Amino acid sequence: MRKTGVDAGKMPAAEPLAPTRTAPTSMRAGSPRSHDTTPPLPTPHSPLPTPYPLDTLSQNPYNTHHITMIKHIDHTFGFATRAVHGGNEVDRETGAIRRPITMANSYELPYDPSVVNWSSAEGNVYTRNGGANQRYLQEKLALLHEAPDCVVLASGVAALSGVFFTFLKSGDHVIVSDSTYIAAYRLLHELLPAKYGIETTLADTSDWSKIRPLVRENTRLVHIETPSNPTIKISDIKALADIAHNAGALLSVDNTFASPFNQRPLALGADLVVESLTKYLNGHGDAMGGAVLGKKDLIDAICAEAMVNAGGTISPFNAWLIMRGVVTLPLRMARHNENALQLAAFLEALPQVRFVSYPGLKSSRGHAAAAAQMPGGFGGVLAFGLDADHDGHNRFVSRLRVITNAVSLGHDESLIVFLGENDERQYLYPEEFHRGFFRLSVGLEDLADLKADITQALE
Repeated sequence: MRKTGVDAGKMPAAEPLAPTRTAPTSMRAGSPRSHDTTPPLPTPHSPLPTPYPLDTLSQNPYNTHHITMIKHIDHTFGFATRAVHGGNEVDRETGAIRRPITMANSYELPYDPSVVNWSSAEGNVYTRNGGANQRYLQEKLALLHEAPDCVVLASGVAALSGVFFTFLKSGDHVIVSDSTYIAAYRLLHELLPAKYGIETTLADTSDWSKIRPLVRENTRLVHIETPSNPTIKISDIKALADIAHNAGALLSVDNTFASPFNQRPLALGADLVVESLTKYLNGHGDAMGGAVLGKKDLIDAICAEAMVNAGGTISPFNAWLIMRGVVTLPLRMARHNENALQLAAFLEALPQVRFVSYPGLKSSRGHAAAAAQMPGGFGGVLAFGLDADHDGHNRFVSRLRVITNAVSLGHDESLIVFLGENDERQYLYPEEFHRGFFRLSVGLEDLADLKADITQALE
């Protein structure tokens, strides 16, 4: 609706469904302007205007800023360039070189709203169906993963739930990594089987030769984490993609511990990639979000079922924060990778440390597979255990002065969490984990300070 000086009884102007803003006063009808090219108001029977194409933005009569640069960033550009420029354009109204936060939950409808599909995720109608900042972020993430399409949701768990809710139904069978995020374990091992009759097999996907015999006629999905949470196991994505596809099933990969900087599962044969944007993609510990990437028909199904009709939509502010955070992902991940590798080697050499699990170490069982599918680096998360009892692990954490005792990962600061020997999933973990262990997300601090902090806490 373009606000003008027309009488209240006259028909308001119809506008496109694309994001628009009220024209400034200087551009409203009746304003003193000798070069005014504002088009006449449409009649009730006029065709609905179409959005201005990008290559004609500078001719947009509603635009107060003459746009001289239109970015055309695609997958042919380098990763860092895509991280900086993907999903961003000069704002057509103000000329700002960053797209703004659109804190609206509703968008203007066309003259005849009956043409609108209220359950569609296309266009801007209602923010539960998708909003402007969400779409900008989806564009950036799709470029980083070189993915055909992307949907951004409210959290990493919303993204996981979106995959499971959309592609599994009663009577279906799913194979899932036995080392997974606790929410994935709860959903696939407990909630979906109990409520919807979905059959789940927990398996050591780090040994792909053990997976083929587990496939059934009703297997519809193989879901893996690599590196896995919290034991940092590595699963061979290419080998598992072949097994899933030969069975007519989809392969979904939770890529949160790697990020697209280190690993891009779609290029290795995965059908769907899940990212908890809360972690490395955002990188600052101040926003929550999740994403699923893959072919358009698969993502369209998730949009319809898990976003529009189940309500897992991200807030505009969180989408904007994550969009900002992704810009520095290449720089941050390089530092996370370097610090984690050096700290893993440091820990492995300490007599107080029983074991270290990190794919960058040549002693790691998953080193060869990780080296083959993680060309960017081995990630910033490692696991290790002390030669100590339960309270000994807790005393160590209480003495730390730089590394923070907190859950989550991928933050700028290092985070550590103790998982005790009474963890309900211990029976699924390798033997060395059974006496309790730490998950350490290595941050961006000076490596010398991290080493000194661990050393003094062990004294």
